[in-house]
Amino acid sequence: MVNKDKGISVNLVSRQKLEEFSTDEKLEFILNEIRNGKVLVLENGLTSVEQASLIQQTMEKIEQDTFIGIEMEGYGEEKASFLQKILGKIKKPRMTVIGPADLLKTVRKDSNMIQTRIIPGRGAR
Repeated sequence: MVNKDKGISVNLVSRQKLEEFSTDEKLEFILNEIRNGKVLVLENGLTSVEQASLIQQTMEKIEQDTFIGIEMEGYGEEKASFLQKILGKIKKPRMTVIGPADLLKTVRKDSNMIQTRIIPGRGAR
């Protein structure tokens, strides 16, 4: 929830924090934080399967007056080289930015930077 006196909370979530959770716990943590009006920057990001599951769970929980959904932008898994594939090394997804859809808007994304805009008046409840 956005509080005009305190501003908008942006949480930078470490890879270690997310590794403490199972996939379901991770998605529940993320969704609860976003439903409370927080913007999250995930150091390690989400896999494409986790992103799809998060979107599905979000769609099930939309409430027109209080929660209209999420805005999410991130970098997918890096391509593994031939040698990494042989050795079984899997590249982790890179950073992901997630927030309430009425609060966070992606402006631009390229291979090195995600630029977003937080719109404080729109997320106020």
